Amino acid sequence: QVQLVESGGGLVQAGGSLRLSCAASGTIVSLNAMGWYRQAPGKERELVAVITSAGTTRYADSVKGRFTISRDGAKSTAYLQMSSLKPEDTAVYYCNANLYIASRFEPYDYWGQGTQVTVSS
Repeated sequence: QVQLVESGGGLVQAGGSLRLSCAASGTIVSLNAMGWYRQAPGKERELVAVITSAGTTRYADSVKGRFTISRDGAKSTAYLQMSSLKPEDTAVYYCNANLYIASRFEPYDYWGQGTQVTVSS
């Protein structure tokens, strides 16, 4: 039983900032990576940023230099600091966690419910 709870979405003007949070809880043995994806209307879900348990990060080209992903010391909470937001960033943002639970030998992806980010022009 794993749950990802996202928060921090909202409405912001172009050029503004938002910070998204994602807290993972449940029967987690170990966490391999956490990431943020987004899906805009009429488009498929795309990777925004990911951070591994070792701290390695990767970003979509469209957000490099503007977004920063981080995690807490317990490796159970991920953050996405979004700056210089553009209307093109408008989407539902989903938290993803790749992790192990006690009953599985291989990691599995879990998803949050999504949080809306709207950037006005």
